Order: sequence, then structure tokens, then C-alpha cells
Amino acid sequence: MSFTVAIVGRPNVGKSTLFNRLAGKRLALVDDQPGLTRDRREAEAEIGTCTIRLVDTAGLEPGDTGLTARMRQQTEAAIAQADLVLFLIDARAGVTAADEIFGELVRASGKPVILAANKVEGRAAEAGFYEAFALGLGEPLPISAEHGLGIGDVTEAIAQAYKAKGDEAAVEAEAEAEGQHPLRIAVVGRPNVGKSTLVNGLLGEERMITGPEAGITRDAIASEAAWAGRPLRLFDTAGLRRKVRVEGKAEELSVGDTLRAISFAEVVVLLLDAEKPFEKQDLQIADLIAQEGRALVIAVNKWDLVRERSKRLAELREMCQRLLPQVKGVALVTVSALSGKGLDKLMDAVLAADEVWNRRLPTHLLNQWLGSAVDAHPPPAVSGRRIKLRYMTQANARPPTFVVFCSQPKALPESYVRYLVNGLREGFDLPGVPIRLNLRKGENPYAKGRRT
Repeated sequence: MSFTVAIVGRPNVGKSTLFNRLAGKRLALVDDQPGLTRDRREAEAEIGTCTIRLVDTAGLEPGDTGLTARMRQQTEAAIAQADLVLFLIDARAGVTAADEIFGELVRASGKPVILAANKVEGRAAEAGFYEAFALGLGEPLPISAEHGLGIGDVTEAIAQAYKAKGDEAAVEAEAEAEGQHPLRIAVVGRPNVGKSTLVNGLLGEERMITGPEAGITRDAIASEAAWAGRPLRLFDTAGLRRKVRVEGKAEELSVGDTLRAISFAEVVVLLLDAEKPFEKQDLQIADLIAQEGRALVIAVNKWDLVRERSKRLAELREMCQRLLPQVKGVALVTVSALSGKGLDKLMDAVLAADEVWNRRLPTHLLNQWLGSAVDAHPPPAVSGRRIKLRYMTQANARPPTFVVFCSQPKALPESYVRYLVNGLREGFDLPGVPIRLNLRKGENPYAKGRRT
């Protein structure tokens, strides 16, 4: 499997030094003079058991004319052809306006990204390292390409991305068509709740074998479809029974295939039986989906068999909120897979969940919200010392992931973390998706002056 890693960043952040370090030999020219690299340089490198192609690029600089524009075009071409982007900043200089501009360029590419803060040796780099979180490209890796510090973390991240590409290719089987990427949707649930019938309804054809017998579907079957102009890849999956009731090698393999489909999906539709909703296994499946960080939509099937529907719907919504607090506000849609009723509302909910799952929030709004949340309910004091929450940023989306810098992260009670998560969900309208909140020890990188 071919795998290309493009090293990008503004001039003089250490791209060529890192290129040489990963390649294991001095191939690219290195000097303190910015802009030394102008053309793309490529080399093969061994990362563990993976053979990858490294691409060193010219420093990204703003400009639309002359040599600067041509250098930028070369870098953009390298990003377009890469399987993974290694985005480098200079921790000693902090995040500059150019870093922010080209961070948006990298994000817009849709490629997996490793963010590395170079030149971290010494105290001068600490504030710049924390600033890197605000780029919204995930948690930065602190490295020194010149001295070899943190290179092991970089190679491990590259190896994981390499493996993820191989696993995804095995699940998807075919390369995605050019254009808007298909939204990956997995339909999961207990056996015999109507998953295959629902997928057939969305496809508009009898693509999956259906019947009253439980366990007909064994493989996670992917099918292409479109809804309101949006391409979809639908995964019909085997029913998930309680672990103690799984029988035989075939069912064990089916369960494994279903779990892989969940991990590669973007939105998971958990299908319930209207006559037996929210059983223990349903709740365990929902919790598994939340742990995997997928967007969730709950569909209640066989709604055409229900009497007193308004009363029953109110009961189901109350049960959903009470039993699934980890995905508070999750959409609950009633459908009849057999007749096709409710499929429009289901797909509206799926597309809305995907939008929330991908949402990014501005750092300044997050910190305004954090200040208000702390004023309304200050964190408790530990051993006479009050815990200070200094700064907040969104480290990633898919699912929304936030980092809070505080004085005593290990001492902050879990109840207060839940308070912050629930406040984020309500304050920024993030229903039905898992929210990750990570605590880090550190100062506000934008605060001036010495530590107190």
C-alpha cells in the first residue's frame, strides 16, 4: 500500500530538518535562512514495518504572484496528493497569522493531520506549544527535530495513520468517487429489529435479504446511495446480541464486522423495536457508539403497530433522556421500515447529527462561555487551594473535543467535568453527539506576565 506524508508549514519552522530525521539521512538542505527549500523533495522512509513516501515542501507564505505563488502551488499539490499531512509550527515563535491561514488550508483539504510543535527545547517554547491547541488540528506533539526529541511520538502517529488507511480500505472495498465524499452511515441494533428492511427502504430496492428469522445478515454490507443530492454509503450490519448469547464462530465474526462498521461510520443509526425499546442490549450498543465517538440517531421501528402514538412517543423520549445521558438531546425518530414512513425525518436527523459532529467553535466564544460557567458555579477548592480554569480551546471535531487548561487537572471532580460538558452541549447546541473534554495543566498562552 502506498502512503504519502507531506511535511508542511511556514518558512523556517524546521520542515527539512524533520524530513532528514524521518528519512534517516541528510537529503534536504538545512540552514537558519528561511525559504531555502523551494521545490518538493521526496524520499522513501521506513517507519516501523511501514514503508512511506516523505515529501518536504517549500515554506507556505501568503502571496499570489511570482515565485511565492509557484512555491505555494507546489505545497498545495503535495497536500492534495498526500495521505497524511504533518503540519509543523515553531513553538518558540508561537502561532502566527500565517500558521492560522495555512492551518485552515490543511483543514480544508480533509486529509488526516498530525500537528507538531517544533523547537520545544527550553522554557521559551511553552506558551507557543499551548497556543497550538487553538489551531483546532488536534493535540500537538512537542518535538525537537534537530535534537531528536519526540520523534518517536511522530513515527507512532504516522504508523497509526498508515494502519487506519489500510483498515478503512478493507471496509470500504472501493475507492470513493471524486467529488463530495459519501456520508458513512451504519445501521445497528439487536437481531430482528428490521435493519435490513430499513436499508432496503433507504436504497429504494430489495438489496438485502430480509425475513422473520433472526440472524439472516452476517456481514457488514456496504451499499451506495444518495439522499437529497448527498452521496451515502450505507452499512447493513448483523444484529448484536449480549456477549453470553453469542454462539459459534460465524456469529463471533459477524459481531466483529459490525463493530468495525461502527468504528468507520460517521453517523450510526441505532434501530429499536417499538414493542421492546431501550432494552439492556440497546443501551449497551448506544454506549459503545458513544465510546467510539460516533454521531448517533435513534430510530424506533415498527411504529405502524403502535397504538396511542402521542402518549407512547412522549414515554420514549423521556426514557431516552433518562437512560442515555451521555448523548443528551439525541434525535429520536419513529419509522416504519416496511412501509417507508418516517424515512425523510430519519435522514434529516442523520444529516443534522453529522453537521453537529463536524462543528468547530471559535476559541474566543469558548473562553467567554468558560468565564460565565465558572462565575455561575466556581470549581471547588482542594486542600485550601481553589482550582483555576484558565483557558479553553477546541482541539478537534468528529466528535467535538475540547481542552481546558487548569491549575490542578487531576483534582477537578468528575461532577464538575460533567457540569462543563452539559453546559457546552446546551450553550453551543451540540445535541446527541459525544463530547470529549480533556484537562491539561498549564497557563493561558495568551496571558501576559509571569506565572503567579
